[in-house]
Amino acid sequence: MNIVWWVLIVASFVGAYAALIFPIVPGVPLLWAGALIYQLAINPGELSWFFWTILVLASVMLFVSDFVANRVFLDKSGSSEWSKRIGPLAVLAGAFVIPPFGLILVPFAVVFVTEILHKKDHHEAFRLAGITVVSFLTSTAAKLILQSFVILIFIIDILI
Repeated sequence: MNIVWWVLIVASFVGAYAALIFPIVPGVPLLWAGALIYQLAINPGELSWFFWTILVLASVMLFVSDFVANRVFLDKSGSSEWSKRIGPLAVLAGAFVIPPFGLILVPFAVVFVTEILHKKDHHEAFRLAGITVVSFLTSTAAKLILQSFVILIFIIDILI
């Protein structure tokens, strides 16, 4: 039965990584699912308070990185309110349009058109569309690092 539990744990962690490419996938809950399966089904009580603290802090940081990184980048760049709202939606849509390239191309195109419609010149609209893509890539890199760190701590914790 342990093999089934381990397959579910690994699948949970792989799913968390899939969330980096498919934003509709719930990455943080999948990290929690993997840890909880281990804690409840394989070896109750083995995961340390240190691991659980790291998981809670990383979970908060993962949620915050999505919103704060995008907002900070776009606020400082002078992006319109519509671009700030439509950019994350375009990322979601882009996950389904020629993935993974759609994650970059769709938000870029949508923000570019949105800024043109808000009377920005082509150069400025191009710059703001690029900043939207950079903010998405930055938050994705932060999520990749945090998720990898949590999984590394999980592995270390079960081996020690």
